[in-house]
Amino acid sequence: MQKIALVTDSGSDLTLEELKENNIELVPFRIIYPEKEYNDVLEISPDDVYNRLKEHIPTTSLPSIDYMEGVLNRLEKEGYTHVIMISISSHFSGTGNSFRLLLEDHPNLTSFVFDSKTLSAPQGTLVLMTAKMIRDGLSFEEICEKLPVLRTQSHGYFTIDTLEYLKKGGRIGSVAGTIGSVLNIKPIIWVSDEGVYETYAKVRGQKQALSRLQKIAKQELDKYGDCDVTVLSGGADDLAQKLYEMIKDFEHIKSIRFSKIGPALGVNTGPGTVGVSLQEVH
Repeated sequence: MQKIALVTDSGSDLTLEELKENNIELVPFRIIYPEKEYNDVLEISPDDVYNRLKEHIPTTSLPSIDYMEGVLNRLEKEGYTHVIMISISSHFSGTGNSFRLLLEDHPNLTSFVFDSKTLSAPQGTLVLMTAKMIRDGLSFEEICEKLPVLRTQSHGYFTIDTLEYLKKGGRIGSVAGTIGSVLNIKPIIWVSDEGVYETYAKVRGQKQALSRLQKIAKQELDKYGDCDVTVLSGGADDLAQKLYEMIKDFEHIKSIRFSKIGPALGVNTGPGTVGVSLQEVH
């Protein structure tokens, strides 16, 4: 009899309520200020970080090895036989690889570490879908087979107010060519199939950025059919609410929810980030 545990890192931007309701184990990134270190989600909220960004940009670090080891030890004690870990894109963090190495010392746990090659709501949606598959009684092998397919059906786009934070965090990647602070150019960014940031489009001004996200959402829904949709806010709740109102009545939206971009990601995107995530439903 398989007893399957589900683990994710805080790059998935799931709330404490979502984690608890779906029996998901969290390994939190560390948010590091000069005076103190915090466990992402568990000890610090997105709003806490955004409110302090102007005075200080914290650094982020992998989840503690001791913390991850503690999770694995507890799962074994609780009788779990299998572990599925869904990590943030390996291009942004080595969390998945660290967890995989720790699992080598736990031969009694049959494991699968899945590189989501994405982050935030797209990653979180994959985690929630996996939790549902576990509840529905799918086997470990069936779930491992389905996850790569589900990832190809995940689509996410966001716009940021400034490139400053991506540059400081060293995460700018293929977005580097998007230079437009003087012209008020706003990049529409997506995470490619390889799991890196790339520029999808460039528009002028915040209003046009929201309009383009609305257009992208409509195109994706018309192309793929029924989707679960998530509107993302990174210190931009008012903008996210506007985007929600702009798309909420579109055909093919099976469900729609909000998600806050969490601290570990927010320090790299900065305040004023808004986006939309679509997960195909078949």
